[in-house]
Amino acid sequence: MTINPGTAEAPSRQIAEHLRAAIRSGSLQPGDRLPSIPSLSASYGVARQTVQRAFDQLRVEGLVLTKPGSGTFVRGSRRQMHRLSRSRYGRARGYHRDMPVRYRQRVISAGTEACPDDVARAFGVEVGTPLVLRRHVLYLGDQPAEVGASWLRPADVAGSGLDTLDAPRGPLYLAVEEATGRRYTKASDHITARQPSRTEAELLQIRPDTPVLALLHVARDERGEVLEVSQATWPGPGTMLVDEYPVPQGPERPDPREDDGGFDIVLA
Repeated sequence: MTINPGTAEAPSRQIAEHLRAAIRSGSLQPGDRLPSIPSLSASYGVARQTVQRAFDQLRVEGLVLTKPGSGTFVRGSRRQMHRLSRSRYGRARGYHRDMPVRYRQRVISAGTEACPDDVARAFGVEVGTPLVLRRHVLYLGDQPAEVGASWLRPADVAGSGLDTLDAPRGPLYLAVEEATGRRYTKASDHITARQPSRTEAELLQIRPDTPVLALLHVARDERGEVLEVSQATWPGPGTMLVDEYPVPQGPERPDPREDDGGFDIVLA
């Protein structure tokens, strides 16, 4: 194992490329433990911090994961999370055949809390307005795959028990519809990439410098009024979001004045 001191590429990046090539070639298989930092440091003749930076690079790319006290291992395939608004509501209302099999949800808190800025803007209320909040962790096997929260107007769900830890039977949106007498008719998803909060990192069992994908989901009723604002956070390196949809059929030259309903790219 050698590095080229004559190249402009940093030693940590060269080491990361060697390990990346071994993973892609199959020399290192999913679940295999990488050599320890001290052993690689000795093999390459570099400081341990250099090897640590190489490991960090591979971890951010989602190729490896570190288990405290056990070592660093080659990660398996990325989780495909069908959690955008289309699949949240099922192909038919309330149809979630795969959810009990694939995922296990644990509600960790429920009650009234002051809402943050993005939730307040979605509801059209002042920041800090008290709203009903349900927090949960979604597990894929024993591994936490999602940290989520659902915000509701207290007046909408008064007396429904949705402000308690009691889990509703079936999907949450059906319980909200039953409590409010209003139907979900339109939903939008806003996805951003960012660093996790300390709480998110602890619940997802990831390092605090691991990037995450964050979803803000806004659901409206027939009148266009917001019924629910929900949030979800996923570990970025190990998650692939999948959204399947039909391709519209029609004129070869659509009217450019019509909205295609696709994604808008917003530069913050």
